[in-house]
Amino acid sequence: MFGTAGEEHEEAARAPAKPAQARIGYAGFWLRVAAYLIDNLLLGFVLGNVLLRPLIGKPGGIPANDPWFLFTNTSPQVSALLLLFLMGNWVYFSVLESSAWRATVGKKILGLQVVDLAGHRLSFARASGRFFGKILSSMTLLIGFLMAGFTARKQALHDMLAGCLVIRKL
Repeated sequence: MFGTAGEEHEEAARAPAKPAQARIGYAGFWLRVAAYLIDNLLLGFVLGNVLLRPLIGKPGGIPANDPWFLFTNTSPQVSALLLLFLMGNWVYFSVLESSAWRATVGKKILGLQVVDLAGHRLSFARASGRFFGKILSSMTLLIGFLMAGFTARKQALHDMLAGCLVIRKL
């Protein structure tokens, strides 16, 4: 009925090995800032070359000698261009954060992932809600973003609104 110590050891050796559990921590404020900077450099390069470059210096386009043109001009063309930038950012962040990666390029480089409160992948709708929640985080004089440095689970305002966490493997 009971085996010897040697038999029990052999049986344990034949049992399949349990996978090592990855330790998970919450991504802090500065890691998230670094990921955001990487993402914005990438987005600025891509969207700038796709949307702006063809318009710079062209008649009726963006003057090459006025760097503040996009911020001071209220023409319908500039409004449409800014809306295209917003849409490009929304698609980039929402598609990548709801993908199998669970992260944007910047987050992926730094080993971060965005998950729901149960640790599951976000739906596109939840990732979109998180993206547009960043507008509220901005409207609070950026306090919504700074909250990630002070809350227990390192959540910013937009994370709390969308029921999300930004995690990293330790």
